[in-house]
Amino acid sequence: MLDVDLLGVVYGVNAFVPLFLEQNEGHVVNTASLAGLGGAPGMGPYCAAKFAVVGLSESLFQELLLQGSNVGVSVLCPGFVKTRIHESARNMPNELVSYNEDPTARFIADMASEAVNAGIDPGDVADQVANAVTTKKFWILPHERSALRTTELRLEWMRGGDPMRFDLMGATKP
Repeated sequence: MLDVDLLGVVYGVNAFVPLFLEQNEGHVVNTASLAGLGGAPGMGPYCAAKFAVVGLSESLFQELLLQGSNVGVSVLCPGFVKTRIHESARNMPNELVSYNEDPTARFIADMASEAVNAGIDPGDVADQVANAVTTKKFWILPHERSALRTTELRLEWMRGGDPMRFDLMGATKP
């Protein structure tokens, strides 16, 4: 998971940012997730990768700002979007297919499928990405209400309040 969700982004940044800097133009859009803004039960490695993508993107943004570069950076943090992501088992190596037979794995897959199917349209996300590139906006939050609430709850928790509670279906609404 880290190889794809984190190192794929690192490799992309390493491949394209030097070219963008040479041209003094271009825009990096890194895909994280709402999971990059708050931990979720049963998703530790995924959340860790997505938190890292947010951190990498923020660091790159700050570095380019210090350089006075014309290269832009955005981080996309969507919740659930109506895609085929919940069907990823279709690409699973044969030696891992038995994992899908585990009752817990099946339960999680069913929940994910329900949430994805209740998500927003991919075209809406694409429009927000295009707007962010055009306006050089850093945060792309297709599920802005959930993203901001997650951040507010974490701040309350950090100040001694109650721990955050995960709301799966809250990540389906813009």
